[in-house]
Amino acid sequence: MSRAANNDSLVVGGEPTVDLLPPEVKKERAATAVRRKLGLAVIGVVAIVVVGTAASFAVALQAQAQLTSEQALTPALLEKQYEFIEVRTVQREVDLIEAAQQVGASTEIDWKEYLQGVQAILPASVTINSVAVDSATPLTRYVQPTAPLQGARVATVTFTATSSTLPDVPTWLDALATLPGFADALPGSVTRDDAGVYTAEVTMHINDAAFAHRFVTEGE
Repeated sequence: MSRAANNDSLVVGGEPTVDLLPPEVKKERAATAVRRKLGLAVIGVVAIVVVGTAASFAVALQAQAQLTSEQALTPALLEKQYEFIEVRTVQREVDLIEAAQQVGASTEIDWKEYLQGVQAILPASVTINSVAVDSATPLTRYVQPTAPLQGARVATVTFTATSSTLPDVPTWLDALATLPGFADALPGSVTRDDAGVYTAEVTMHINDAAFAHRFVTEGE
């Protein structure tokens, strides 16, 4: 039978609660428990450090392997780059040639086609005998008229035509005005030989609408 420490009632059959161990023993046991916990904590920290070091080493090995792989590709990439340099050089040369073609042909007129158009405009009984052409060049600006009523021009065509009948030159000029690039036309002299054949001279001025634009790509 024992009495509870903080209770005046009696407890029948209870175990004795008197602690006879010296205080030094209790302190030693508490210190031992603390040292055990500290040892476990140190072991845990060491384990974490070891795992972290191993992971860092693995990452470093992987990075080194990737670097080695990339370095192995460098010669091939340099070779490809050299090939691309050659391609770019060729492309620049092609662009330069195309630009030169466009400049060189910027004032080009397809005279064969244009004079065929002139012949088609004239009556069937009229034949063109001679043609003189004076046109602009990419390096020289064509001389413009000083008369206020004359339009801008890039070429002059002077032709002589023969006819068995008296030429209707004003009608010719009206028909020539339908040609592309027509700026204006001036009638010249009309003569008749001993055989009764008439020869008429006409001077046409042509503007830039007659340019062929042979090397100009669509959209420019």
